[in-house]
Amino acid sequence: MAEEQATENLEEGSPEEGGSTKKKSSRLIAFLPHVLKFVAIGLGALILIVTVVVITFSILNKGGRSQTAVPENSPYIGTRPQYSMFSAIGLIRTRTKDPTPYAVVVEMIIGYDLNNAQAATELTGRLYELRDFVRSYFSSKYAEELLPENEARLKQEIIELLNTRVLNTAKVRTILFNQLDAMEM
Repeated sequence: MAEEQATENLEEGSPEEGGSTKKKSSRLIAFLPHVLKFVAIGLGALILIVTVVVITFSILNKGGRSQTAVPENSPYIGTRPQYSMFSAIGLIRTRTKDPTPYAVVVEMIIGYDLNNAQAATELTGRLYELRDFVRSYFSSKYAEELLPENEARLKQEIIELLNTRVLNTAKVRTILFNQLDAMEM
């Protein structure tokens, strides 16, 4: 009997020899594939979910266009301010600074605050300065700068120059062109 017990101890391994730790590590090694399988399934599911969400949002957004539209008669759209207009500058003819100059014909209207008598007086008093400003401004430009697609930038630049360099108290709010033509000579 003692001999059978000794043989079993040798096969299993006694605790002093590390036999039980071998059994525990073999159980851990057998359990590891199951753990890795569940981790892989979880990662696969996460990748699938993220892919579906990205594709769904890209289809719904259609290039990032807004899904909400504000109707034109909405109370949230501000009304455009009304301005008094100064059109006494008249038609100005000049040339561009191109090597082969273009003829420029400009009729510009200046918009300022409604019922601002001081601005109207200053604009009238500086009429000749305004005409000279318009002539010199457009003669310092190239013909390609006077293309219709650059008109908004031209207007903004003119507003800034008039408010900072030409006028003292009046503030220009908008610029309109009745005519802006650049023709090759």
